[in-house]
Amino acid sequence: MNKVIISLAPVSAADTRVIPEEVAAEVVQAEKLGAAMVHLHVRDQTGKLTPDVTDFAETIGLIRKGSNLVIQASSGGISEMNMEQRCAPLFKCPIVEMTSLNGGSTNLGDAVYANSLPDILYCATVAAEKDIVPEYEVFEIGMINSICQLDSQIKVSKPMLINTVFGHRGTMPATIDALVHFRHFVPKDALWGVTHFGRRGFDFLAAAIGMGADLVRIGFEDSKFIDPEERAENNLQLVEKLATLIRAMDREIATPDEARRILNVKPKP
Repeated sequence: MNKVIISLAPVSAADTRVIPEEVAAEVVQAEKLGAAMVHLHVRDQTGKLTPDVTDFAETIGLIRKGSNLVIQASSGGISEMNMEQRCAPLFKCPIVEMTSLNGGSTNLGDAVYANSLPDILYCATVAAEKDIVPEYEVFEIGMINSICQLDSQIKVSKPMLINTVFGHRGTMPATIDALVHFRHFVPKDALWGVTHFGRRGFDFLAAAIGMGADLVRIGFEDSKFIDPEERAENNLQLVEKLATLIRAMDREIATPDEARRILNVKPKP
């Protein structure tokens, strides 16, 4: 496929000011620069993860009002919440179209990011019941096998989207060798994307684009660097640079509606 879906993850876990109007205003502008999807965790206005979807619902409502972006709610993040609480936006926010679902437990820096097999099955089942398409985030190769086994237990949305995540301390390094190795384990009938946490340059993302990645994630959640030395002033600079890179590599940028068709996402009213 020649189309590349740009997914914007605009809010860093370190941010302590997450105001719905401010987040939404920037995200709406990002669509004009090439973003097709927005990835958001449920946070309060101080940036803390929470099962209270009040601020999240306001944010995505403003985004929907001003744009056509695919709305993706994360079910992840290191916190004390159980999986039912982490899935709150799937139950309470009817315009959510996708959810990011982590494929297993891993070390993220000094923390243990726990995602048990029963928890993964629970979230995938809720997503299937709500016609919400999962984006399976995998930090290790074995997680791909766990995700593929879901197919025998529930009606998994097809095509399956596997987002390979690199760069976290304690997980797969963001090297070309690791990317090539990881890519071999993605099922042939699945779509795949890439996230580079802690990114400084764009060389790793360029390699993934050249290898045929269907989705590339960008934004302050993963890195604020626009180049190896300079931090971006806003997420728009990152989206614009990624879009320029994709076009320079003779690939096309998917619109939100094209992304929905590619991922088999059913638009929500």
